[in-house]
Amino acid sequence: MTETSDTRSAADEAREAPRGGLRRVMRYLPMIAPLLLWAVPCWVLLYAGQHWPLPVTLTGTALFVLGLIGMPLAMARGHGRRQQDGAAIVGDTLLGSAWILFTWSVLLGVLLRAALAVAGVGDGQERARIVTWAVLCVAAVLLVWGYAEARRVPRVRRLDVQLPRLGAGLDGTRVVLITDTHYGPLDRARWSARVCETVNTLEADLVCHTGDIADGTAERRRAQAAPLGTVQATRARVYVTGNHEYYSEAQGWVDLMDELGWEPLRNRHLLLERGGDTLVVAGVDDVTAESSGLAGHGAHLDGALQGADPGLPVLLLAHQPTFVGRAAAQGVDLQLSGHTHGGQIWPFHYLVRLDQPALAGLSHHGPRTLLYTSRGTGFWGPPFRVFAPSEITLLVLRSPQHSA
Repeated sequence: MTETSDTRSAADEAREAPRGGLRRVMRYLPMIAPLLLWAVPCWVLLYAGQHWPLPVTLTGTALFVLGLIGMPLAMARGHGRRQQDGAAIVGDTLLGSAWILFTWSVLLGVLLRAALAVAGVGDGQERARIVTWAVLCVAAVLLVWGYAEARRVPRVRRLDVQLPRLGAGLDGTRVVLITDTHYGPLDRARWSARVCETVNTLEADLVCHTGDIADGTAERRRAQAAPLGTVQATRARVYVTGNHEYYSEAQGWVDLMDELGWEPLRNRHLLLERGGDTLVVAGVDDVTAESSGLAGHGAHLDGALQGADPGLPVLLLAHQPTFVGRAAAQGVDLQLSGHTHGGQIWPFHYLVRLDQPALAGLSHHGPRTLLYTSRGTGFWGPPFRVFAPSEITLLVLRSPQHSA
């Protein structure tokens, strides 16, 4: 691996990160989301014709009110200035639970109730109570399963990716991608070590981490991140910042990853050479970097590619898939990203797609550019993954010359 550039961007590169529909929705969501998340299930489960005994109704209502009040308070204490891990765990767990209850209260409250009515099952009260028990059972199963999915070591997802400009000497190059580890309030040092052990079984030439290492500063989450220093690659281990680094003293994470033996690709590139052929491996800061106020931080693709032979294939690390528009305009061959978590808890992926051009997997953009979006290795916030499994990704780069 040969270093070729440490140059920052040209002054005229776009300064403002793209703002999608999700950001506009999120502007107002904090004001109404908690009320909707708790009030809708409360109504569907308790007041939609069930006629429960008064103690049941009062107890259930009290629990929903406690959730409505407790969730935002706990999240504010956990993710605000105080950064109290215990409060963050409580708030995040309540958020995930409320989202699942809300989703299935809406779905079953409409679809199951209609199906029961068409089938002529019981009277209105009986159908309403069937819906209540169905929602509670489905939510309980999904919470238990989702927690197990979030806490397990991700399965390895393997795929071949053919790059038309890749030389035959680089055919079979093994690239491992981890991203969005989100070390946080729940101590996952043991999980982190097991993830790194799995990565080391893949015999990677290049290991990439595309950001969102943790929620919290490098000093605070060092023990959970330390196993990253054991990751092995025959050529290099490279890293770019994600948006969550810019909530938690990003430069500290850049320094720690450098200390652990990873190469921070902050708007610069390296060359991977094998068999007489060369691949440009470039990286950019996250698109939120420019608004962070940190000097020298920003997503500058021109700087990342400065000095690179334009005839060589380019592998780009960029945390958010939305950066692929700039990558395609520059003729990048393959962009690796994370950020979306695959939606993490269904059906949140519909909101993610308002903001990002891809949710998960391989997609095509422009005449030449491929984008691979990982569903992420860890989880953010609520310790649940529902219909959005985590992954460690092994991409085997293929050359059409070798195939021929």
